[in-house]
Amino acid sequence: MRCCVCLFQQSLQCSPSKMAAGESNSRSSCLNLSNSGPLGNAPPSNSAHSSPASNGGAVAAAGGVNRSAGNANPRSGPENGGGAESAVRSAPSAHNPPRQSVGPSGATSGAASNMTATPSSSSSSSSSTASSAAADASAAVASLPSSPASVLVYREPVYNWQATKSTVKERFALAVGSAVFDAMFNGGMATTSTEIELPDVEPAAFLALLKFLYSDEVQIGPETVMTTLYTAKKYAVPALEAHCVEFLKKNLRADNAFMLLTQARLFDEPQLASLCLENIDKNTADALAAEGFTDIDLDTLVAVLERDTLGVREVRLFGAAVRWADAEAQRQQLQPTPENKRRVLGKALSLIRFPLMTIEEFAAGPAQSGILTDREVVSLFLHFTVNPKPHVEFIDRPRCCLRGKECSITRFSQVESRWGYSGTSDRIRFSVNRRIFVVGFGLYGSIHGPTDYQVNIQIIHTDSNTVLGQNDTGFSCDGTASTFRVMFKEPVEILPSVNYIACATLKGPDSHYGTKGMRKVTHEAPATGTKTCFTFCYAAGNNNGTSVEDGQIPEVIFYT
Repeated sequence: MRCCVCLFQQSLQCSPSKMAAGESNSRSSCLNLSNSGPLGNAPPSNSAHSSPASNGGAVAAAGGVNRSAGNANPRSGPENGGGAESAVRSAPSAHNPPRQSVGPSGATSGAASNMTATPSSSSSSSSSTASSAAADASAAVASLPSSPASVLVYREPVYNWQATKSTVKERFALAVGSAVFDAMFNGGMATTSTEIELPDVEPAAFLALLKFLYSDEVQIGPETVMTTLYTAKKYAVPALEAHCVEFLKKNLRADNAFMLLTQARLFDEPQLASLCLENIDKNTADALAAEGFTDIDLDTLVAVLERDTLGVREVRLFGAAVRWADAEAQRQQLQPTPENKRRVLGKALSLIRFPLMTIEEFAAGPAQSGILTDREVVSLFLHFTVNPKPHVEFIDRPRCCLRGKECSITRFSQVESRWGYSGTSDRIRFSVNRRIFVVGFGLYGSIHGPTDYQVNIQIIHTDSNTVLGQNDTGFSCDGTASTFRVMFKEPVEILPSVNYIACATLKGPDSHYGTKGMRKVTHEAPATGTKTCFTFCYAAGNNNGTSVEDGQIPEVIFYT
């Protein structure tokens, strides 16, 4: 099979040229890709080359060099000091399939001096033909007017000038479309080997790179985009990198978000990584269920579990982490025992927020998994069942799958003392004018100094009497008239013009309470001016005395 660069060379053949001194008496040559430039012409003046043009320099000046018939791609011979044929070939290995072989078509690289050139000899070329070609080239050069402009001036090399050339026209005017190729074939440390192996580059990706460099053709698809992105980065072709990243952005979905996130982190593409994380936040359950999730590395798993914006219950995150641990144990050739699962999870286990689970969820799953130690299980059960709650080693901060800034409204304008509790819930009915997400309440604390309270908070859909969100938790107060935050485990969606009941059942000493309540409270967003209007109404039934005018539940914490 013919190599890629050879095919490109054949497409770059020039038409017959007229010499400055007269019409050539034989066929015009094909311009070969050589060390002197992509089209055989001399390196540009802003490159790192300070020597006179070699090989192609004479071709450019004279308009063409004749070759003997039947030898379209002669190799430069040792007698004229020519450069060796360069070939780029990827070798098969235990971890890589056989790669494609790429080699230039044997460019002639005879020496050049004083803007004249001597063509290389070949076994099929006669001495008279070579002499005639040299004479024609000399005559052509002699006919050109002498000018100081013919002297090549050395300039400081510009590193990676190819990165600033986005079109093939601009790149063809220079050496090559890649700073790496330029250094490889034209630099001061240019290789003299006849072959260069690329063991870590896929053939399809390398072909896509060549097509982009020499024809501006972007040929990427779902199966080749990642290997093409790697190849574009390896050979410093940012324009092709950008095409690959844009392709990935357009094809980002929940079922491939984890796979693309891993690759984005590997290839240092922060913008793509950010888009992947946003997709995972919005579609956490679907992303965790995708096959590619168990293939991610530990650092990526940790980066995701650290986020406060995942939209899924914690028990499902634990289940997904256990699935990942099973796969990772197999990759490390370990038995999938609870001890080995804990070992491969490492830091990721501490990022599971077990306190956010219900006691039923914890008892049915993590407590029986064997992954947690006995001490951790006991500590968490105590956290779920007693007050004051003991310290646990796991994060108890709620995850909030919402964007923007946290907001709150207060419905009382004055605070008084002594509100008692006997097991009855404080309740207030409310509605809003736009969709929001309630994440917690602010509650009043003790009038007797620092105290701990046990509390159950709920939001109930009034018409169906359905509990939409709840949390059995506790809070500590300092004895002041301030409000103290009590948060739901997950945001509770509140729809416009629908009636809900905010409910709080406290166990503890007498507390402060609010008076001079307002029936309507409006919150205006400072940045956008968007107004969220709350309307409060009396909740029928047992409500411990809380009403629109006075009582508990002074504050609602929400996101818009």
